[in-house]
Amino acid sequence: MGVVAELILIRHGQSAANVAFPEADAAGLLESGLTGRDTDVALTDLGRAQATAVGRWLADLPAPRRPEVVITSPYLRARETWRIAAEASGLPFPTPATDDRLVDRLLGDLEMMTRAAIEQRFPDEGTRRSEAGEHRYRPPNGESFADIEVRLRSFLDDLNRDHAGQRVVVVAHDAVVLMMRAVIERLDWAGVVEVSAGNSVRNASITRFDGASGRLVLDVYNSVAHLPAEALPPGVPSAAPDQAAPPDAAA
Repeated sequence: MGVVAELILIRHGQSAANVAFPEADAAGLLESGLTGRDTDVALTDLGRAQATAVGRWLADLPAPRRPEVVITSPYLRARETWRIAAEASGLPFPTPATDDRLVDRLLGDLEMMTRAAIEQRFPDEGTRRSEAGEHRYRPPNGESFADIEVRLRSFLDDLNRDHAGQRVVVVAHDAVVLMMRAVIERLDWAGVVEVSAGNSVRNASITRFDGASGRLVLDVYNSVAHLPAEALPPGVPSAAPDQAAPPDAAA
């Protein structure tokens, strides 16, 4: 089976949850101040500026390097990141598709809950998580990182089959970017932890795999070199996870 010519993974711009949950967790609050579902969390003003910067980066690509296929997570923050980036680029990109296999890690009953709220309402989860291990821990009605690997492996197989030889951009979430590395590079969990330690996937970052050799080879990982200073959170060397609870090694 062939492979795509190029795979570019973009994490969405900063979202309201990326700001609200770290602040709530640091203060030990039971509520983040956000309501609704994770899938509907919107970008912040900074996130929109980051998406615009991604669009400028796309506009600077030489014509032979421009994406031919665009696929996003169905979550609002990912779809909006691409919409803003495409508009800012001024280029006629193909209509994006969405794929449910690109969603953020599903936390089930713990979705949109602060750490303090989880400790109060699900007091046994800390023990369950310790016993299962980070890779295999599955929140109630949620999924583990091992589950994410399974769905991303299926996505990648279909991508290589349906778009062999084409340049593809995917806009999704931190867990997707990280675990796509695990799938492509066949990393074990120790390898995933090593990649993520001190190097969390940044908002609007770019990760690129080159398929010219007939297999996908990592070229750039988690780069924010395209983001101007005003599109970077002040004084923040890393990035908040998409869903701050429970804390995970991939964030």
